[in-house]
Amino acid sequence: MSTFDLTGKIAVITGSSRGIGRAIAEGLAAQGARVVISSRKQEACDEVAAAINAKHGAGRAIAIAASISEKAQLEDLFAQAKSALGPVDILVCNAASNPYYGSMDGIADEQFRKILDNNVISNHWLIQLALPDMRTKGDGAIVVISSIGGLRASTTIGAYCISKAADFQLVRNYAAENGQHGIRVNGIAPGLVKTDFAKALWDNPQALAATEKALAMRRIGEPEDIAGAAIYLASPAARWTTGQTIVVDGGATI
Repeated sequence: MSTFDLTGKIAVITGSSRGIGRAIAEGLAAQGARVVISSRKQEACDEVAAAINAKHGAGRAIAIAASISEKAQLEDLFAQAKSALGPVDILVCNAASNPYYGSMDGIADEQFRKILDNNVISNHWLIQLALPDMRTKGDGAIVVISSIGGLRASTTIGAYCISKAADFQLVRNYAAENGQHGIRVNGIAPGLVKTDFAKALWDNPQALAATEKALAMRRIGEPEDIAGAAIYLASPAARWTTGQTIVVDGGATI
């Protein structure tokens, strides 16, 4: 059996109706996991779940809409997932937000709070919801999608970068507390990936050309480029990896 095999595992992936989240959900399903597709809009979730079921067989994916900004909706997400499929084995905290581009001294308090709430506090809530059943089983894998923005400064997305740096420490702390229970907590820090979420950073042809010229691999990422790291961290292949954040950025930070 492959050390990447996820047959029988139940995975919840937030923000999985498109982009990186969708690619991760499809990748986990391809390795045998049953996946819960979740984002704010039920229709978008249904579409992705139907596509996965068409490819891998009925019952491989279900769709449960939930907003990461609403704790009650996340609680309901886990309750529905457990009722439909069983206790969650894998949690991928992918959904995030960035409502502001500009210098730090111009951001409104409500915008800063939204970034911190959606990119840090919601991940904290999700992990809290996943831990009880994982501790009961003595096994579990949690993956937080951060960003290389957490490793360096930015003159346009500084608040977002602050939230992503906080995610690194969220991973370390939860890993330290839960390794004794057989639970691994890790992160992934993507570079610039061609998603709708990051469109403002790659949609300008001149800016994109300059960015790609500076990358060791001479291209920005595709959502599928991040899925492999998530599969590794979710699988038995990573059974002794915890508290780490893997940088997947085409060489941007070297």
